[in-house]
Amino acid sequence: MRWSLYLTGVVVSGFGTTAMWLVSGIWVKSLTGSDSLAALASFALWVPVLAGPLLGTLADRVRRRPLMVVLNLAMAVLLPLLLWVESADRVWLLFAVLVLYGAQGAVHDAAEQALMTVAVDEKRLGTFNGLRMTANESMKLIAPLVAAGLFARYGGGPVALLDAASFAVAAGLFALMPVREERPARPESRNWWRETAEGVRLLRGSRVLVPLVATGAFTMLLAGVNGAAIYAVVDKGLGHAPAYAGVLYAVQGVGSVLAGLVTGPLLRRVPERTLAAVGLALFAVAVGVRGALPYEATALAASAVIGLGMPWVLIAVMTAVQKEAPAEAVGRVAATANTLVMAPNALAIALGAGLVAVTDVRVLLPVAAVAGAIWALMTLTPLSRRRATPVSPTG
Repeated sequence: MRWSLYLTGVVVSGFGTTAMWLVSGIWVKSLTGSDSLAALASFALWVPVLAGPLLGTLADRVRRRPLMVVLNLAMAVLLPLLLWVESADRVWLLFAVLVLYGAQGAVHDAAEQALMTVAVDEKRLGTFNGLRMTANESMKLIAPLVAAGLFARYGGGPVALLDAASFAVAAGLFALMPVREERPARPESRNWWRETAEGVRLLRGSRVLVPLVATGAFTMLLAGVNGAAIYAVVDKGLGHAPAYAGVLYAVQGVGSVLAGLVTGPLLRRVPERTLAAVGLALFAVAVGVRGALPYEATALAASAVIGLGMPWVLIAVMTAVQKEAPAEAVGRVAATANTLVMAPNALAIALGAGLVAVTDVRVLLPVAAVAGAIWALMTLTPLSRRRATPVSPTG
């Protein structure tokens, strides 16, 4: 029962979030005519992740399920304000809401991961995280079409209302989850910075989590370079119009849906570090093949493998954090890990844009693939295999 309610909430809120993510940039572009401001819309959604360790501390101070309900209700109330954004001089309101949207997402993700350690048996965490990934990726195949159609016909306001409705429904579903949570113990120090630093210390002190988080960060670094090079692959390699990138992303989404479905059975047979290493290796090889072999069939197959490999790394990191972090600190450790894993992606997009301008993708992407394959092997070295006892909050 709790699984079905939670996953339904993930599907509903994921649909609205994907729709808003797509439309925000188009909305800014249509009002201002500026490509740079349109790009900043996505950045506004992403930038609060940098404050993840601080934001995740909130998820450890209160009960997680009520926090998730409040966060979803807050966004349901906030998003209708975007109906007022009808001209370029009001775009500032859209950016302000997007920043709050990203901050809400950072806290919500930390609370979700912490709640699942209570609601789901440890042996089934991998299965559950895989299903969550499948639910999210499935929405990415449907929501963009709906959002684009709504925006083209009615503008951004109805999309904002659709997203608000999705948050309201998700809040109701999370409220109905039959999960019993104990009230978090009051920390000795109510100093927010010290509590945040404690989450960082717990992650840094785990020889299980450090190599996994590093692998996740390196994977997202390569993902940023790969994303920056996608249009060069489509144009110079395949000879298609830029819109063909949407086809490659759709095929990648199918691979990600499959990845989520098979993750649970895999994690019952192999440890998280092995799944992460295999996922990175598959992702890296597929990136290299897509760059080096300019054939349509090869590009489509490689896109599917990219979609298969990258989620395995992310799910492995998420599951390991849930297992290794102390129950009272899962939110802080999860938020810190998420920041460390996702931050390199933004840096790599900028770096990749510069590299694509001066380097042939038939060279750039195979080099990235070799680097990824080497890192995947390093993940399985004896140092990574030594399993440490989880560090307690008191050291």
